[in-house]
Amino acid sequence: MKAVIDFLNIVLPFLYIITFGFYSYDFMKGGKKFANSKRLFLFLTLLFHFLYLLLRSIHFDHPPITNVFEIFTLLAFAVSFSYFILELLTDIRGTGPFIIIFSIIFQIISSFYIPDVYQVKEVLRSHLLGIHVFNALLGYSAITISAVYGFLYLILYHDIRLNKFGLIFDRLPSLEILEKMSFYSAIIGFVLLTIAIIIGIIWLPRAFPNFSYADPKLIGTSIVWIIYGIGIFTKLFGKLKGKKVIMLSIVGFVIAIFSTIVTNFLARSFHSFY
Repeated sequence: MKAVIDFLNIVLPFLYIITFGFYSYDFMKGGKKFANSKRLFLFLTLLFHFLYLLLRSIHFDHPPITNVFEIFTLLAFAVSFSYFILELLTDIRGTGPFIIIFSIIFQIISSFYIPDVYQVKEVLRSHLLGIHVFNALLGYSAITISAVYGFLYLILYHDIRLNKFGLIFDRLPSLEILEKMSFYSAIIGFVLLTIAIIIGIIWLPRAFPNFSYADPKLIGTSIVWIIYGIGIFTKLFGKLKGKKVIMLSIVGFVIAIFSTIVTNFLARSFHSFY
């Protein structure tokens, strides 16, 4: 099994790069030549990545969450998986290169440096913790995708105002569709974060009898969750639209990144397992 894990660890970056190539070629050239094959290749890449994560979890007897490089491969999977689901829901396919590039970066770093970890703290062997972390990463990946669509919206908006009708204008979806994609991504992120929070509430008292709700990571995640919850609620009831939706998505993303940096590197938390 270890040989298969090592092989997949080497192959995965190349699979993501090839997938990125399909999506990039389709974006640059247009047409329908790779309309279906690129989605199929993304699906196959995700399937091999899921197999890699599953085999790694079985072989090392813990979810792949024990160090930053295991988290990176989870992030690579989560970003592309979130985009794949969004593409299936909306059938908008012209924005893949801007998303999959993140998976390439995360997976290359992970494949180079990921260690073999057999001995870990017992708390890290909890499958409920693995589900909690995976949902949280999926949620933050969807938030990242929402922000990417927000930036694409602003780029296209700027080009239209300047009457620049080049490749970006030809290949990107309309402003209305980019707004919807950003909003749908935010909804997916909000739902997944909600699931992660609920699992955390169930799991925390069992794992840490003396934990505090004043934990920095709990506070940071709750702030991000509340911001996106308010934004989604106001959008659904017609109080927010257009550029305001985009700015809220980008602001929420910036706060999420800032919160992650503070809680992981500057503050003490019971989430610091390694």
